[in-house]
Amino acid sequence: MLVDIDTWVLDLDNTLYPPAIGLADQMNVRIRAYLTKLFDADEGETRRLQAQLVAEHGTTLRGLMNNHGIDPHDYLAWEHTIDYSVLTPDPALTSALGGLPGVRYVYTNGSAYHAEQVLTRLGLTDHVDGVFDILAGELVPKPYAASLDAFLTRFGIDPERAAMFDDLEVNLTLPHERGMTTVWVSGGTPYEQLADRRWRASDLPEFLRANV
Repeated sequence: MLVDIDTWVLDLDNTLYPPAIGLADQMNVRIRAYLTKLFDADEGETRRLQAQLVAEHGTTLRGLMNNHGIDPHDYLAWEHTIDYSVLTPDPALTSALGGLPGVRYVYTNGSAYHAEQVLTRLGLTDHVDGVFDILAGELVPKPYAASLDAFLTRFGIDPERAAMFDDLEVNLTLPHERGMTTVWVSGGTPYEQLADRRWRASDLPEFLRANV
């Protein structure tokens, strides 16, 4: 059971909705289209570049800024071309989040615009108390310490009383070290405890109903 938790930190993409929805696939297609235009590269080369930038800098955007000085706002403009209609309200998740004690924040490497579109389509806007996006973090993404520290400071969060949910395990390492309870949202069983204050869940609503 998750006890003494009054702050719920939620990643956005592939955490509040399953990867099978395909929204992240749309995002990757548009990112690679941006890389193709920028570097006049073919599909294979853009995939290699994207993987390299993410591995070395955390996100494609940060890598392009560090290595090529691109305008982040120009880069993020592709988010406005995504078909968000693939997302529909999730009553089970709405109920589970609505029943949580305390406050709920979205912490994402995407933009606030992207978060707003996703939360609106999922019917979760009224159940989120704040959004911390890539611009709020001064374009430093998860899993870097500067991003996490800025997020914790912005909302005055006590890590010992917070639980963080993310589909990327690497994004949960530092929060766990800081004392947060972490939940890796991925495949496998509906939920299991991996270690003290570390969980894994494939069904976020079921996990919350069973452990809060």
